[in-house]
Amino acid sequence: MNPLQSRQGSNPKIFTNLGLKPWKVLAAALLVVCSLTCTSAWGQVAAVQQPQMAENVFKNIQVLRGIPVDEFIETMGFFAASLGLNCVECHTSDSAGNWDKFADDTPRKQMARKMVLMVRAINQANFGGMGRVTCYSCHRGSDHPEISPSLADQYGTPPPDDPDRIQVHGDPIGGAEAERVLDKYIQAVGGQQQLEKLTSLVGKGTYVGYDTDDQEVLVEVFVKAPDQHATVVHAQLGDNTFTFNGREGWVAAINEPLPLLALTGDDLEGARADAELAIPVRIKQDFSNWHIGFPDVSVDGHRLQVIEGTTSGGMRVKLYFDKQSTLLVRQTLYSNTTVGPNPIHVEYSDYRTVAGVKIPFRWVKTWTDGQSTTQLVEVRPNVAIDATRFAKPAPAQPPKTVAQ
Repeated sequence: MNPLQSRQGSNPKIFTNLGLKPWKVLAAALLVVCSLTCTSAWGQVAAVQQPQMAENVFKNIQVLRGIPVDEFIETMGFFAASLGLNCVECHTSDSAGNWDKFADDTPRKQMARKMVLMVRAINQANFGGMGRVTCYSCHRGSDHPEISPSLADQYGTPPPDDPDRIQVHGDPIGGAEAERVLDKYIQAVGGQQQLEKLTSLVGKGTYVGYDTDDQEVLVEVFVKAPDQHATVVHAQLGDNTFTFNGREGWVAAINEPLPLLALTGDDLEGARADAELAIPVRIKQDFSNWHIGFPDVSVDGHRLQVIEGTTSGGMRVKLYFDKQSTLLVRQTLYSNTTVGPNPIHVEYSDYRTVAGVKIPFRWVKTWTDGQSTTQLVEVRPNVAIDATRFAKPAPAQPPKTVAQ
């Protein structure tokens, strides 16, 4: 997703008896696999020209068939977040060092298959096949759903609403009001005329994420208006490259199951939204179907104005604007998987003026199986960027030293 995004925080329920979050175990597994067992996938997939289905890449896929690899990985994140478990608690403990071991059956994997079929049947029988019931509906971050009411919850002080979950109240359309919010934002960043003068951005800074094993590394960010962006994370085991050219997007990273992964579905729509918001010169044209009427939202002591729209491909996007500064401080996308929608939110901060336009120099991106922080230290505006920078990248290269 977008280089110009940010998010913080993690669910404490996801800490397990291993002392790890699910994304940390996944990160460790992927890094070890790349170091020790980079074999058939790297040799066979480099020439692939279209997205591959999960069952063609992973072994022993029985229920989650017919979905692209990127959606399959997000589905695993949905399971982890819903049950509060990490990867090896459903798979085998030795799967962290060997991709093939993830295919081994375990009692929890067998139960998960039954649960997926059960949820599908419930939705089909009661909601016309729409995903109204998901794993999270009952589990709520625990591997054992509660079966009785909690009096402590009933009579205690309710926790604050999660801004990502707040539903629409009041006017379900609200296009005129949403446009006024966007106009204030455009004015706050420098005005429409200044935005139109900003044609590109090239930034350098630091990056920390699951794909770097929480090590701070160098990052380069390339943005070209109105809808192209690329990020190169210089990780210790090799570069991780993310590109979007306005129509297609790819990930070439050593921690991914394939050396070159084409973005599909909502992952592709998310990349589009990120690119369009990086230089928001067409924000009022790029998004539509605006909703307003959300209750008051407060994040880190700041009161926020929330509006919701959709991308050109129909993906839901919530935008959160600081009521005082009217700057965009948060974005939440909802990526649909075969088992339910995953929230992906980005928090923007450290706005600085570049060529007359305020842009965030820091963003934290959070999703169900990872978190990353990007901090820019240098941004050059209106730099000529070759089109190849946003094209399909070369497949990621495995580490030069491979254990035999």
